[in-house]
Amino acid sequence: MLRNYEDLAPDRKARLDALLQVNQPLFTIHSMKEQLRLFWEKENGTAARAFLETWCRDALNSGVKHLAKVAKTLAAYRSGLLNYFKHPITSAMVEGINNKIKTLKRQAYGFRDQEYFTLRLYHLHTQRYSLTG
Repeated sequence: MLRNYEDLAPDRKARLDALLQVNQPLFTIHSMKEQLRLFWEKENGTAARAFLETWCRDALNSGVKHLAKVAKTLAAYRSGLLNYFKHPITSAMVEGINNKIKTLKRQAYGFRDQEYFTLRLYHLHTQRYSLTG
């Protein structure tokens, strides 16, 4: 059964406060990461720019050095990120194909025939991943 924080013994309350203090940066990082996902859902470049500026400012003011580093990186790539709202194209398809090729290369270890491997590459676009186990 859950107890109220005020009802805890002083030593347990102190331990809980210490744990919360230690894990505060982790909580901040996680919540900021989840907030950043909303960037891609903005309706236009103006809203996205305002969101990104606010997020970067909040990350820099959070006191977490890893978040500050991410904020500086995002600020450096701001124009590229905002171009997505002018031209909504990504390299996701190409990255997926590259991943499939790498997976096929790992599976093909030991193939004796280079021509068979080439045929498998041509047939790659029809294959789908399946979960095993």
